Amino acid sequence: MANIKHLLESQPEPRAILQKIGTIAAAHKKEVYVVGGVVRDLFLNRPLKEIDLMVVGDGIEFAKIIANEMGIKKVVPFPKFSTAHIPSKPIPIEVAAAREEAYDEDSRKPKTVVYTDLKGDLLRRDFTVNAMAMDITPDHFGDLHDPHGGVQDLLAKRLANPLDPDEIFSEDPLRMIRGAYFASKLGFTIDDECLASMKRQANRITIVSQERVTTEFCKILATDKPSVGLTLLQDVGLMAHVFPEIHVMHGMDQTGEWHHKDIFDHTLQVVDNAAVLSDKMEIRFAALVHDIAKPNTRRVDKRKGYTFHGHDAVGERMLNNVAKRMKLSNQLRDYLKKLTLLHLRPIALAKKEITDSAVRRVMVAAGEDLDDLLTLCRADITTKNPHRVKKYMGNFERVETKMQDVTERDALKSFQSPVRGDEIMKVCGVTEGRVVGQIKSTIEAAILDEKIENTYEAAYDYFMSIKDEYLNRGDESE
Repeated sequence: MANIKHLLESQPEPRAILQKIGTIAAAHKKEVYVVGGVVRDLFLNRPLKEIDLMVVGDGIEFAKIIANEMGIKKVVPFPKFSTAHIPSKPIPIEVAAAREEAYDEDSRKPKTVVYTDLKGDLLRRDFTVNAMAMDITPDHFGDLHDPHGGVQDLLAKRLANPLDPDEIFSEDPLRMIRGAYFASKLGFTIDDECLASMKRQANRITIVSQERVTTEFCKILATDKPSVGLTLLQDVGLMAHVFPEIHVMHGMDQTGEWHHKDIFDHTLQVVDNAAVLSDKMEIRFAALVHDIAKPNTRRVDKRKGYTFHGHDAVGERMLNNVAKRMKLSNQLRDYLKKLTLLHLRPIALAKKEITDSAVRRVMVAAGEDLDDLLTLCRADITTKNPHRVKKYMGNFERVETKMQDVTERDALKSFQSPVRGDEIMKVCGVTEGRVVGQIKSTIEAAILDEKIENTYEAAYDYFMSIKDEYLNRGDESE
């Protein structure tokens, strides 16, 4: 039997934790292993961000023993599955009982859970590279258990299943999206049998809760090259269920100097570009949806070819339904809507003479997300012609320089009317409402259009000149 304890030499802190837990296990006569992704990541020389333990017996009981003897006060139990989370620092610990699970056909939640041994537990794992275990008890520390050829598949950079893939994916369809995630994260290919099964089982993803699907989908976006996982979702038919608005982009041609032929391919290139420019998952999500309305707005112009007029505004509206269906947070929804609506505006500024007023309008509209918007715009340059890239980047840098200059002079990233709402209400003798908002917006627009200076005195004089007009409008509406 191979011993892999040497793989922990470069990670002294996890090694010390595992040795301590192994000593605790031996003292309590417990059979304990580190399992799954931890063993995989050791072979890949990846830093361990958490420790997953499998114990033969009661997982919660052993978690409490570990916490007590390591001086950790908190244990979060999950009695249904005999698992527990120990929020230890710097590395959290997950403890699970060795178990086998049986499922209903219309649910990914286990119908029954049967406690088992090491062999039985490894059989229920999704992929062979996650179906390995390492003994941590003192007498056998580092002994590797690899009954399904996980090491061989790691060396081949291949994802395969320990059992019949139809059975594995049918029991828990979320494993298919996890397969796309691992392929994207690790740079692995998926075994032909596994791939064929994913195609057969794709429609079963509908039995998985949307929250779980969205979580795994976002993990794909967080990888170094998200297009790998996203392409897999499309190829096996999962994208049609997970994100139909992206699915319909596939095979849809577009023309224009900025783009690849296919909307889907262009979109994935933008996502990959965003991944190079930023680690922020939200920017990558914005890259994925920035052209979401192109299929709905595509028209044929005899002179220009395909056009997509208004796809920015239509896309912004579409994202309300997308966010609701995918259970996105309100914060993420609003962020995606903003960047989708604005993604053409900085690029448009690069194509014409730039005025301070135009720059200000984009800056105020973007607000605190201006830097993210500019990152998205840079990612959106996907032409492979080096001369065009140089031209577009040069123009774009002019826009950024102008924005910096305007920011330094006007401090407009958090721009608001110098005349505040309280003062408007006091002068006009009104309470908070529509009229107050309209007056503030009109003052702000006048500043942005350079009709008046961005000073309190100029704004107040302008306010006094327009207030009666808005007050009379209010009287008429009543």
